[in-house]
Amino acid sequence: MDTNAIDELPDAVAASAFRRLVRHLQHRHDAQNIDLMGLAGFCRNCLADWIRDAGFDGDKAAARAVIHGMPFDAWKAAHQTEATPEQIARMDESLKKNASGH
Repeated sequence: MDTNAIDELPDAVAASAFRRLVRHLQHRHDAQNIDLMGLAGFCRNCLADWIRDAGFDGDKAAARAVIHGMPFDAWKAAHQTEATPEQIARMDESLKKNASGH
């Protein structure tokens, strides 16, 4: 298995960068999850799944609350817009590019 430089980062540095990313997404409500999925193949909900995969001791709702900065239902009601067919199509194409296991 090839070593990736990201794996060599000290945990404190990686954790700090992760927290900065999450805070940025908590601030940028205009960046819709569907658009993040269409562009990058992941969104806030994926980050919540990933912290659970990494050992977070809470359930799905608790993980989403950590990432969204509030309960998901409240975030969704306040910030999520209806996805257009074009956004869904972009997301579907983007997800095809994701490598398995990520």
